[in-house]
Amino acid sequence: MVLEQQLFNGLALGMVYALVAVGFSLVFGILRLVNFSHGAVYAFGAQMAFLFIGLQFSVVSAIMLAVVVAGTLGVVIDKTALEPLRKKNSSLIAGLITTIGVSHIITNLMTAWFGSHRRPFPPLFDLGMVEFLGVRINLATLMMCLVALVLMGALALIIGRTKIGLAIRATEQNAKAASLMGINVNFVIAFTFFLAGASAAIAGGLIASHFRIVFPMMGFMAGMKAFSAAVLGGIGSLPGSIIGGLIIGVSESMAVAFLGSAYQDSVAFVILILVLIIRPTGLFGKKAIIKV
Repeated sequence: MVLEQQLFNGLALGMVYALVAVGFSLVFGILRLVNFSHGAVYAFGAQMAFLFIGLQFSVVSAIMLAVVVAGTLGVVIDKTALEPLRKKNSSLIAGLITTIGVSHIITNLMTAWFGSHRRPFPPLFDLGMVEFLGVRINLATLMMCLVALVLMGALALIIGRTKIGLAIRATEQNAKAASLMGINVNFVIAFTFFLAGASAAIAGGLIASHFRIVFPMMGFMAGMKAFSAAVLGGIGSLPGSIIGGLIIGVSESMAVAFLGSAYQDSVAFVILILVLIIRPTGLFGKKAIIKV
């Protein structure tokens, strides 16, 4: 039953990776920019949740407050670092380098404020184990998967069924035309950064609770794996982010089971390289057609 056990664990972990990957896809879809500060926002959200827990908030309340703070951080990143570049019509590579710098600033500030050592994070769910068809299922892991699934559904609902979601999709298609139609493009972009930061914070809280640990550098590897998931699914595609996250999560769990934990972090990057070689647009991505 090792295969079934690892499949379940991988699906649960993959749903959380998908939450982080969605943040990459949201920002890339609207700006055509890979936001490499996203992993640091993920770690910041987990660290804020830990801080609020230390202030005697419940775990759930702490994560909800961390979601608001991390979403606000996403808006601050856009307003202070990226919007000035857009106003100057700077190249996309300038924005990408800026996000890398912002990532290091956030990580270093967290290290200075909270220290670099790892701290124990309390479990969000403590429900015990059940056995189903010979597979031992951790109910806390199952709840983590269900929470991530519900949140993914909420994001899809916001993007597909609300006015702000319509504005996001219009801005993604053509920002200039959206602006001419009366859409406040800068507000839409800032709201997108808020959604991305909020989803990263939720994922950070879930992962910190799952592994019972939090530390400032936790966002680097998780961010890179989520980026691999977004590229695998087709960066800019929300369904692709979900599928990519699930594939990365399951592959990682299988690698731990059959190859050993030393190969755990390598799988995502092997998959990323293969995707870039075989299908650069990802599973659900489309080639951009530029008229000249």
